[in-house]
Amino acid sequence: MSTVSVAMVDMNNKKVKDVTLPALFGAEVKPHLLHSAVVNQLANKRAGTASTKTKGLVSGGGKKPWKQKGTGRARSGSNRSPLWRHGGTCFGPLPRDYSYSMPKKMKRAALTAALAEKAKEQRVIVLDKLALAEPKTKQMSTLLATLGVSENAIVLLSSENRNVALAARNIPSVKVLRMQNINVYDLLKYRYLITTEDALNVLEETYGK
Repeated sequence: MSTVSVAMVDMNNKKVKDVTLPALFGAEVKPHLLHSAVVNQLANKRAGTASTKTKGLVSGGGKKPWKQKGTGRARSGSNRSPLWRHGGTCFGPLPRDYSYSMPKKMKRAALTAALAEKAKEQRVIVLDKLALAEPKTKQMSTLLATLGVSENAIVLLSSENRNVALAARNIPSVKVLRMQNINVYDLLKYRYLITTEDALNVLEETYGK
């Protein structure tokens, strides 16, 4: 892993000092791991509640429509056959669990690769602190403009910050997460990564071992 350094800035986008990012940001980017992690995360989110009724589940159909022979019509045993209107469904979806587990080492390697990709693209912004006086959307919008963030961004914090969370709630292009909830999908979905020195310390303590 290579060492990655970035400039830490304050909320006015003035440089405070240079900081070295955790070693995770200098890892090798492995696209196949990123793909596997995203597929796994999306599969685990699926509700799996789609459901159809077979001819045995559709109400009715208990009586044979007509006798087997002698009518000149094709034989039929139920008016709830999939061939009939209002009949059951053949091979339709049924409730199921799409989730599956991914090896821990692969999950960690994928997260490391996602962080490294952000560092490689120079899309990591480190603040000395992130504190808003009021939970106002305008304050968050002003901060993003000051930092030069014109695209979507994910804000990773070390702990719960109510003002920041409420201020960003009405901005569709911004998502606020605690560092403990960091995941590959959100890191890839959002262009910029905005975080603080405290959050980076939590990240290193959690995943840097």
